Amino acid sequence: MGVKGFKTSAVAAGIKYKDRLDLGLIFSEKPAVTAGAFTTSQVKAAPVVIDMDRLKQEGKAQAILVNSGCANACTGKQGMDSALRSSKLLSDALGIADNMVQLSSTGVIGDQLNMEAFETSIPTLVEGLDEGNFGKVAQAIMTTDTVPKTAVKKVVIGGKEITLMGMAKGAGMIMPNMATMLAFVLTDAQVGFVELHKTLVSSVERTFNRITVDGDTSTNDMVLVMANGEAGNPWLDEECAADYAIFQDALESLLRDLALMIVADGEGASKCITIRVCGAREDEEAEKMARTIANSALVKTAFFGEDANWGRIMAAMGRSGVRFNPDQVDIAFNDVVIARDGQAVGKEAEAEASEVLKEKKFNVCIDLKEGNGCEEIYTCDFSIDYVKINADYRS
Repeated sequence: MGVKGFKTSAVAAGIKYKDRLDLGLIFSEKPAVTAGAFTTSQVKAAPVVIDMDRLKQEGKAQAILVNSGCANACTGKQGMDSALRSSKLLSDALGIADNMVQLSSTGVIGDQLNMEAFETSIPTLVEGLDEGNFGKVAQAIMTTDTVPKTAVKKVVIGGKEITLMGMAKGAGMIMPNMATMLAFVLTDAQVGFVELHKTLVSSVERTFNRITVDGDTSTNDMVLVMANGEAGNPWLDEECAADYAIFQDALESLLRDLALMIVADGEGASKCITIRVCGAREDEEAEKMARTIANSALVKTAFFGEDANWGRIMAAMGRSGVRFNPDQVDIAFNDVVIARDGQAVGKEAEAEASEVLKEKKFNVCIDLKEGNGCEEIYTCDFSIDYVKINADYRS
């Protein structure tokens, strides 16, 4: 299954490891309206710098070349030259304008790209373009991910079926604004750049920017959406508010599915947790508090140990920078209220809450009783394996 007008390919180029898919290509048969959201880190990898500049000038792209095994970040002039060289190799092989290529890399920071691998493999990559290789590209972008992450949505707009198909990678160094996450979405929708970019930014804010695995932000994060217009639907813009809303909802839903897959696959994670803070004075305060709780190592290790230690949650709330009255806070794990008005409900409730923590997915619900602000952050637990994976990541 694919999206009309797009072809994909992936090869084992040997960028870092042998016999492992590590170089992927997404190709649109015609230039596609393309919008991007990128890392907010001051330290940006070479491909991020190139992509941001190209999209700012063009608002379109025809190919995405993505590799794992090397981030090409903190690599100076040589890293920039290598990125541009890889782009030229691909554009020549495809017979397209060089500025129609978007680049993406993930892996260890500080290593130079293995250009021999690119030079040898790009011809094979282009030869392998096919409608059915989407899943292989999703495999090629994996680093510490344990599973490839893909999702599909279909909607009908103006009597035309529109397909949105996305992939993502990410398991650690995840707290987007954005995170070591990459995501690519292909759609045959007919939509202008301004509308696509606006929809992407708002959708990323509500999805990828609401997840955290470990509170770190990467140098390489990006989300790219390519829309080639092949569905032939009426142009999507704010003048057709109902149709535009359908597309917005579909994109946000797709990105949320991918974001939750990243959380569930957090390095060493065993649980996927939604932290919901309501009753705050403002939505921004609710988000700030929920994010503080979600990033607390003590809270996350308690989740891993299946310990209903709500005191750690209260402690995180207290240092969140959000003003609230501790004597009116309620805390629940799913439907089990474990603290009411800032005090323990009792041992029986604690035992029930501990049973909730044995589940793979659960919610932590906090009511501040201060106002109508309410936000969610998605996170996971901290396990012993997280430390093992990241202590030995470069080997």
